[in-house]
Amino acid sequence: MQDPPLSRDDRLSAEWDVPRPAATCRHLLEAARLHHIAASVCLADTDLTLADIEDSATEVQAGQELRMVRNILAHVDDSHDFARAVGLQYNFANTGILGYALLASPSIGDAINVACRYASLSSSFLGLNRQDGPLGAVIEFDNSHVPADVREFMLERDMYAVTNLAPLLIGQLDADVVLTVEVPGFALPLERLEFARLTIEIDTSSARSAISIPAEVLRLAMPAADAATAQACVQQCEDLLQARRQRRGMAARVRTRLIRDPGQLPAMAAIAREFCITERTLHRRLAAEHTSYRALVDEVRVNLASALLESGLTVEETARRLGYSETAAFTRAFIRMRGEPPSKCRRRGS
Repeated sequence: MQDPPLSRDDRLSAEWDVPRPAATCRHLLEAARLHHIAASVCLADTDLTLADIEDSATEVQAGQELRMVRNILAHVDDSHDFARAVGLQYNFANTGILGYALLASPSIGDAINVACRYASLSSSFLGLNRQDGPLGAVIEFDNSHVPADVREFMLERDMYAVTNLAPLLIGQLDADVVLTVEVPGFALPLERLEFARLTIEIDTSSARSAISIPAEVLRLAMPAADAATAQACVQQCEDLLQARRQRRGMAARVRTRLIRDPGQLPAMAAIAREFCITERTLHRRLAAEHTSYRALVDEVRVNLASALLESGLTVEETARRLGYSETAAFTRAFIRMRGEPPSKCRRRGS
């Protein structure tokens, strides 16, 4: 059995290729519903269920979201209208700890730095690059590493999302300010970009996507500026980003599959067949990511075990729930992974 070929774009290593909150998939489903596209069509070949997406704690892989987008775009008449319908659903409730880090930043300039550094914690597939000059800063939205067939949609969706977030980011201005927004070939909703002291000039003829921000705006305080809170939030962003980077690639796909039914863990050969690759290829890809199928099985079991033990289950009940035939085998695996017996974890949860 040969691996399916990858497109050039899908082979590119990109910052966006990390797990992401399921909120963006909920937006896709809602916009699809308004376009009379069934959820089953949207979720085809994603290994996701409606229950997964409705769970606020669920993270989805970037590839799963891309599959959803491709499924939907194959059934919409106007991709530009669909991008608007998705993008205008975004708000700060979707941004998690990154949103708090932005709002607590001392200044708009500081918030932009945080956004550029941690863009991949959002739902965006775009890279944000800041270039400073004597008059201010230009923030470019880079979609060059986004797969070509969804590149335009991702750009439009995110630019529409920005129009929903702009009011909170801008705050109260004490002087008249002009911002220039460059968007290639599509019109942003001006009714969402009208502010008392701010004029938005939109250039649709530009080949790039960018926002030019005057120096005086960069110096303005954010509405909820708090240096200590911002520092704490930025550290949490850093921790979350590093954790998500460790959960991408083939290992992430295997973890997601194992979590689906931890009491009936399939053999490695069965997982390889599900992924349409050979067992040897699966072993090689996991080795390249410095892990193995056995290690992932143990990791998934122990992480789930911790949650079960802290919920009040006994060690014996937890072992049985996770498919261990002997409690002693479960205890050994738990100690190997966590450095302490499972009984200690249970006492902390009680």
